[in-house]
Amino acid sequence: METMYDRIKKLRNSLGWSQEELAKKVGYADKTSIAKIEAGKVDLPQSKIVAFSRALSTTTSYLMDGETKSQPTTIAAHLDTEDLTQAELDDVATYIEFLRNRRKL
Repeated sequence: METMYDRIKKLRNSLGWSQEELAKKVGYADKTSIAKIEAGKVDLPQSKIVAFSRALSTTTSYLMDGETKSQPTTIAAHLDTEDLTQAELDDVATYIEFLRNRRKL
């Protein structure tokens, strides 16, 4: 069964990033931490799962559960998004996903 750690490694490889590159993007000093994470030797706090999901352009649900359900398109209809960039909209969607997952804990 594929784990969160497997999905992190798979996404990193699909982006063509080294462990060192991913470490910098999520705030680790070097690749040693990423190697331990990908090996499943380290438990990740929720804040780091969010950081990984942002860096890897995915959702926290995908990292934790492998769920690939699409983001609801109705969010934009309820928000004044005219002056937000796509990256900012993605951050909003990621935060909503974080809140949903926090409820599950």
